[in-house]
Amino acid sequence: MEVSCGLKPQASEEVVATEAAVESKDVENSEKIENPAELKDAEFEYLQRNEFTSEIYKIEVRNLGYFGIGEFKKLLKNKLKLDMSKIKSPLRKEFAFVCFRSQADQEKALTLLNGYKWKGKVLQAQIAKASADPLQRKRKEAENTRDSDANKRHKTSAEATCPLASMSYDKQLEQKEADMKELTRKFLNELKKTNRESKAHLEDFKYEGVLASPQVDGYRNKNEFTVGKNSDGEIVVGFRLGSYADGSVEVAEVQSLPHIPEAAKWGASSFQNFVRKSKFQPFNPEANSGHFRQLMVRVSSSHAKEIMLVAGIYSSNLSAEQLEEVKQDLKQYYSELEESGFKCTSLYYQDVKHREAGQMVSPVEHLAGTTHIQDTIHGLNFRISPLAFFQINTAGANVLYQKAIDLANPQPHSYVLDICCGTGTIALSFAKHCKQVLGVEIIPDAIKDAEFNAENNNVQNCKFFAGNADDYIQSMVREVTYGNPPGTPLDVIAVVDPPRAGLHNRSIAAIRAASAITRLVYISCNPQRAQRNWIELGRPESKQYKGDPFFPITAVAVDMFPHTAHTEMVILFERRSSEKSDKAVSSKPSEEKTSETVEEKTENDSKE
Repeated sequence: MEVSCGLKPQASEEVVATEAAVESKDVENSEKIENPAELKDAEFEYLQRNEFTSEIYKIEVRNLGYFGIGEFKKLLKNKLKLDMSKIKSPLRKEFAFVCFRSQADQEKALTLLNGYKWKGKVLQAQIAKASADPLQRKRKEAENTRDSDANKRHKTSAEATCPLASMSYDKQLEQKEADMKELTRKFLNELKKTNRESKAHLEDFKYEGVLASPQVDGYRNKNEFTVGKNSDGEIVVGFRLGSYADGSVEVAEVQSLPHIPEAAKWGASSFQNFVRKSKFQPFNPEANSGHFRQLMVRVSSSHAKEIMLVAGIYSSNLSAEQLEEVKQDLKQYYSELEESGFKCTSLYYQDVKHREAGQMVSPVEHLAGTTHIQDTIHGLNFRISPLAFFQINTAGANVLYQKAIDLANPQPHSYVLDICCGTGTIALSFAKHCKQVLGVEIIPDAIKDAEFNAENNNVQNCKFFAGNADDYIQSMVREVTYGNPPGTPLDVIAVVDPPRAGLHNRSIAAIRAASAITRLVYISCNPQRAQRNWIELGRPESKQYKGDPFFPITAVAVDMFPHTAHTEMVILFERRSSEKSDKAVSSKPSEEKTSETVEEKTENDSKE
């Protein structure tokens, strides 16, 4: 299932580590091999477990030419009716790997795809070689280079998670300023190559530098810790020192890390003590054995006593009775525990294992305490559920959202479309500056929080909708267009704050096609990856991207992550066209295929 926006992934892994890591390596290895059951090497031992892995029933499809992953999925799922579990496609390659859940599905795919004509190409399909377990491969490499690597030192927890912590904060900002300036320069150069007309529109572009975070230490209000073992074999709840794919499963404590608040450190320490005393074991990613896998800790910057703990358990090898025992042990332990002024006020269990088809996140179950915690941005109080997105740095979010408002410059008659709205933090922050805000988010629970937050803050000019952004953009534009009073200039501003991977290209296409949207504020937590979206916004009009392009006007970085190399970027884009510069935005909707308003679309969706 493709999504355009939703939860922003953080440090924890949502799927079994071995499989996730295996899929990230050797993606270009496409030899046809013998039955995986015949492989005895330790690098392929994971294939022998009595568990599903997408590597078992994998095929390779070649001669695809240039293709979009979305259109290829439609071919497989909608036209050929193939029940695949996932698709893996290396960038800029003319082949893809398709994984299935059974041998019958795999054989059906081979029969249908081999020789199938698609987009002027004749496809070739064959069984693909399973990828090696990267941890075992790294260990094998280490054995072969033991002497030369003998003096190598493993990273410390601080080096792995906050590599800039040894610098003064002024020096950190200087480095980020240089990094973001260089990134912006490369983006502009690439845009000029992509759209030759962009040069004239970029003459007034302004990069405003990096804004500092008001809070430098202890700012992370959400932390996802791994349960594992340190170099001495002791059970630890903390951060991984490296990735499984890089050959590391070691976990280190977080007590010395400057960006982790004391309440979150207490959460990690208390859960560590619980796991050490439990008869159940920590999860072992090498063997897919054990039970305690991760811990999410959410704390509030404005309600200091509110601490939410979400215990992630790998339940595949637990009986129903054993799982219930774990839950009851957790409830009893935290109901009795209060130390150093800290107490768990909201306790959840999360079933962290393979997700079902179409399932975006692992489900959570409320065990004890309140169901939410609260935090404050721009004087507004927000309810936060376990899986809802909320900015990691609350103090920094005040700076970030104010800058977004300043760049967008909404007027009393303006309409704002909050795309990937989460719990409504951006929408509610904009609400008092404009006529109306419409928000869309793919996570239904986040929309429930957004609606509650609007009512709780007595904000009456916000409306929220649950669904894919690309399905709702045109409908939201039509709603505000039809609702705009006669004689009033139509001013529609889009604000996007997507996950790390950015917006799906269908969402970009929908924004481009919605001619009423004249300004766009793009907030990115990963500017390196967001550049793909930025380029798509500025491409010349084409069959895929209808409507005049958007060009960057002003960019500013906001340091939401002190002590790390990461930086948030906010860019104001304006829709412009040198050939149609005098074209006014009509106050009447154009006759396009999608003619529903949001209410009509929501009603129609509910009938399907």
